[in-house]
Amino acid sequence: MGPPRPRGAEKNKRPIGDPKPKKPKKQPKEQPKEQQSGQPIPFELQQLLLNIFKNCFLERLQTDIHPLLQEVKGHLYNRDFLAAFGRNDYLEAYAARWSPSRVLGFLQVFVDLKDHIVPSLEGSDAGTEVCKKAVCLRGGGGAEIVAWAGFLNAMQRSQNETGVVTIKKLEVVSIDIANWTSVIETLYTGITTAPPISKYASAAAQAANVRLVNPEAFIVRPHQADILNIDFSVLGPLLHDADIITIMFTLNELYSTSLSLTQKFLLQLTACVREGALLLVGDSPGSYSSVSIDGTEKKYPMQWLLDHTLLRLGAKGEESKWVKVEEDESRWFRLREELKYPIDLENMRFQLHLYRRVG
Repeated sequence: MGPPRPRGAEKNKRPIGDPKPKKPKKQPKEQPKEQQSGQPIPFELQQLLLNIFKNCFLERLQTDIHPLLQEVKGHLYNRDFLAAFGRNDYLEAYAARWSPSRVLGFLQVFVDLKDHIVPSLEGSDAGTEVCKKAVCLRGGGGAEIVAWAGFLNAMQRSQNETGVVTIKKLEVVSIDIANWTSVIETLYTGITTAPPISKYASAAAQAANVRLVNPEAFIVRPHQADILNIDFSVLGPLLHDADIITIMFTLNELYSTSLSLTQKFLLQLTACVREGALLLVGDSPGSYSSVSIDGTEKKYPMQWLLDHTLLRLGAKGEESKWVKVEEDESRWFRLREELKYPIDLENMRFQLHLYRRVG
């Protein structure tokens, strides 16, 4: 999973009018409309999530992190992922630099899709246990884990305000080719303990200084595995009872690694997960992957390959096992200017596809 694009990289190009009359031109191909993020996330919650990264990697951020980042970027450019994520200082640098931008974007996506992720249980007993399980494929950088913790916090706040039962417990399984355990454990401590505060802080400030989520309500299980090459019998038990599986900024990379293995994995995942489970895929907009047919290479949009695998009819005419319930070809998440972090962060532009398992 490579780093996001720098903030400000989105330049709006405006056509320049030509005063001279000309023959009518063919209408340009309609471009996908860019969607803006939906329901606003409280500023305090966004800043709290950034503070978790800042506090967890403060020592790394206080040193000259740029040489490490350049080394990581070089390995990523060369697609040498084992080298890029093979050292703990690389992992910490990556998590401190690129995960904070994504955590807020991912949280916004989860909140926007909450009616799919956690259907309303209005009228249910407030004591009802509502437990959910999310599996993050290639989610080792910590962004999705912290975003899910923020999502749980947001849902619990909403429940306190409305009395509508949403979710009380969330289990997050992270599966990545690299060993992110140390980074994830550090972030988990930051998520489930109160942030550091001055001993001279006022009584009101100390009372307001609370942890993001209760450790009994938020469970994280990291696993190291190459999802394209490991025996699926190892992955199946982690996936079969998932409520939602996410593949964020990873699928096009998987297609580039091996189209056939990626299609095989998606079909195995389809056969494994239960009816009603969700599959959320996010990636850079306009992602293409090359397919070789009869010795001729042709590029296809990532979402076309994905739909072709998940939504096509079976060989014997069986109905497809997935339905697409949400789709954005281009969506922006823009950071609020007043958010604070030791280094500059980036806005996010991405495509989004949400599927539900049926049949």
